[in-house]
Amino acid sequence: MTLGSMIQKARKAAGFSLAELASATNIRATVLNQIEKDDFSNCGGQTYARGHVRNIAVALNADQAEFLRVFDEEQGVEARTMSDLLVENSVMRKPNSKQNVSLKMLLVISVACLGIAGVVQIVLTNISMDQNPTPKVEVSAPSTLLATQSPATSSSEQSTFSTGMGVTVIINAVRDKSWLFVSDASGRTLFSGQIPQGAIRTFTSDQRLDIKVGNAGGVDLEVNGKSIDPIGVNAEVVSVSYGADS
Repeated sequence: MTLGSMIQKARKAAGFSLAELASATNIRATVLNQIEKDDFSNCGGQTYARGHVRNIAVALNADQAEFLRVFDEEQGVEARTMSDLLVENSVMRKPNSKQNVSLKMLLVISVACLGIAGVVQIVLTNISMDQNPTPKVEVSAPSTLLATQSPATSSSEQSTFSTGMGVTVIINAVRDKSWLFVSDASGRTLFSGQIPQGAIRTFTSDQRLDIKVGNAGGVDLEVNGKSIDPIGVNAEVVSVSYGADS
């Protein structure tokens, strides 16, 4: 079995269409279709191709090491440099070709630096010549403001997704993690990705919510304030829809 056929089999087993897998991995559906046909020519090189294979394996809960091993065997990948590995794991961008700095740009930078230095010198001279004590107040004021400002609190991971208030579904990954794909009646995607074990996500819409759960046995659902019976078992892919009267 080739890597492309392995990916296609894993995708179908997870209940993903090409469009859904594209949304989960940020890889174009056309490129995913080519990959399933063992065509990696539009992946941007072997480093990016391996990164695509790794992301696909994560999205499908597949064996990353096995996917990459088959890729290396089929594509004849040689030993990679540390920079290639960093690019593959999204730690750094692939370096572009070296760009020469023009003489004109260097001249502009030098003039700008001289201008800034001149302005600073003028300001310092005026302060030293001014005998009015007022500048002492002006200098201390910014320090006071900075001391009283509290650092911005980092935002938490988004847990509520809404396109209206007609129907509300709360998904609790109480037993295990699961992949979710949630859209409203007009086809707008509210969420596509993984919900970790212990996390709770709330979805609201005006008419209807269409939900695909990749691991139905791992989650509990509450619809319009009412807990419902389990929708499936572990590793089962289940699609459900709920409206305002559910």
